[in-house]
Amino acid sequence: MTGPDSPKIDVSCLKTHIETLVKQAVDVSPDASSQHLHNGLDTMLPPADLHGAYTNNRPLPTAGIGDRHAYIVGSGIAGLCAAFFLIRDGHMPAENITLLEAMMIDGGALDGAGNAEEGYLVRGGREMDMTYQNFWDVFSEIPALELPAPFTVLDEYRIVNDADKNWSKARLLEKQGQIKDSSTMELSKLQQIELLKLLMARKQDLDDITVEAWFSEDFLETNFYMFWRTMFAFQNWHSVLEMKLYMHRFLHLMDGLNDMTSLVFPKYNQYDSFVVPLMDWLKNKGIKIQYGTTVSDVDIDTNGETLSATAIKYRTTNGEETIQLGARDLIFVTTGSIVEDTAYGDDNTVPQLKVGNHYPGVASGWQLWKNLAKKSPVFGLPEKFCSNVPASIWESATLTCEPSPLIEKLKALSVNDPYSGKTVTGGVISFTDSAWLMSFTVNRQPHFPDQPSDVIVIWVYALKMDKPGDYIKKAMPKCTGNEILTEMCFHLGLIDQVAEIIAATKVRTALMPYITAQFMPRAKGDRPSAVPDGSANLACLGQFVETHNDVVFTLESSVRTARIGVYSLLGIKKQVPDIFPGQYDIRRLLRATRTLNNDEAFLGEGVLRHILSGTYFEHILPLGPDEKPADLHKPGVFEHQLSKLRSFFGGN
Repeated sequence: MTGPDSPKIDVSCLKTHIETLVKQAVDVSPDASSQHLHNGLDTMLPPADLHGAYTNNRPLPTAGIGDRHAYIVGSGIAGLCAAFFLIRDGHMPAENITLLEAMMIDGGALDGAGNAEEGYLVRGGREMDMTYQNFWDVFSEIPALELPAPFTVLDEYRIVNDADKNWSKARLLEKQGQIKDSSTMELSKLQQIELLKLLMARKQDLDDITVEAWFSEDFLETNFYMFWRTMFAFQNWHSVLEMKLYMHRFLHLMDGLNDMTSLVFPKYNQYDSFVVPLMDWLKNKGIKIQYGTTVSDVDIDTNGETLSATAIKYRTTNGEETIQLGARDLIFVTTGSIVEDTAYGDDNTVPQLKVGNHYPGVASGWQLWKNLAKKSPVFGLPEKFCSNVPASIWESATLTCEPSPLIEKLKALSVNDPYSGKTVTGGVISFTDSAWLMSFTVNRQPHFPDQPSDVIVIWVYALKMDKPGDYIKKAMPKCTGNEILTEMCFHLGLIDQVAEIIAATKVRTALMPYITAQFMPRAKGDRPSAVPDGSANLACLGQFVETHNDVVFTLESSVRTARIGVYSLLGIKKQVPDIFPGQYDIRRLLRATRTLNNDEAFLGEGVLRHILSGTYFEHILPLGPDEKPADLHKPGVFEHQLSKLRSFFGGN
């Protein structure tokens, strides 16, 4: 099991079982949606979507691991976690791992920079969930950012979120700062059927179909879709397949969609909260990192039945260089990027894109993927994702705010005082009547460790940027930071105080041409698998990689691709758990059904109450908005629904 430089582990006590394990075929990335759950002699391994301590075992090292080297292209969360899994589960010596990063800083899309004097900048952030099995597995072992050893990032995260529940009291605004009712989804029975049809549809039947092609126009005007698109940054022309995957992945959170009670957030921005402690751990282990290194191509031997990467082509300030790969060396490539070619602006400057609509995908991550795709169809079609900039672009603005009328208005919309260190808005607040469909959010403050106590950081973004604003009659990308701030103040009812607010606020903007490229309509084969078919030593990482059931635009999906790649290429006898099985939980299904029915009793709920009330299983029944468990024993829903059925059949 070990080579001359591998970890010295005496496995003789388990010799018989290890020899059997070596011969056993292990599906590293099982698909729970294609399996019929049962116990039997054919189920040697845990269920595909089993989560918990039993799936967190540490595998034995594979033969000769001490002699192997790995090169990771891109130091986003996927690349960093690939290094983590190589070290922890692969037992690869850290000094054998090299990160190749084009920028002079790590983190990829998980960024956070600036200062109070010049203004802070966050291009975007990911909403987070408790069921990120792969992500939390990593950070259950990474030392905490602020707490002393032996506390971990996960320990620190739990302390913050367990003591400070996330929620929103002003999810939707209208009419210049008035809170709009967001208590229900506003779905008619026919619109509920549209959603049900999507849930029931097979994935293979949704290739290249858009959201607007699947749903009626009226559906796209409901509260449900407003919650959905502004929370996840979906556009009407995006993939309905991805929307379906989101619904399955997060079905257990459906009843928290309108008030954000389903989410958890870190104390600080995601760069400081996750990238900094993970990078510190990796560097302390001894990995190598080359900044300012742009990988342009990977030579691949396509002769025979396998694809073998043989050399890495890259450039630095010293010119073009090549890394020759040994016979057993590995390479992990981040394909594409959602934040490459970002253009920046500020108070008085408009961001200027370097790319145009007719020459998209010019940045290094896209070019590398395109070069790989030319070598074999197993690498997919990057043009499906990067060739339509107007369809994948949006802009964000980060506001660094000293006290002003804007902060006073914020206090009225927040669940806690913004200066308290606790949850502020609890997620995005969206202006439903904004021509730009503008949203903003304020996370816990300070959002940066060095942030002054009298400063608040606000993040703003919009989805309909090509339209003139309601006050600033220009498209959002044509506006300066102060003009974007003015448009926001108009929708908050603060236009008469805008001069005072501008004087107390620094604005930095980020225009990102590919920020939702991962949502573009796609078909099977357009994205490479984590380990493309036939690949002997190359794996793909990030947001443009095919997995069985996971979604894109999440931290979890990036980490999943890294874990699958490491386990597959090293032949590790361990499975990567499929997504959280909440979609199969009858409690979650019943709760989601009632939520989508505008929190009213759904057809058949009365029968369920009649059968289950007073039994051991009555706790699976969803409660109404004003109900208590004891109310399940009272007559009402069953009799009402029975009466309606009698009237229906009597009248027909």
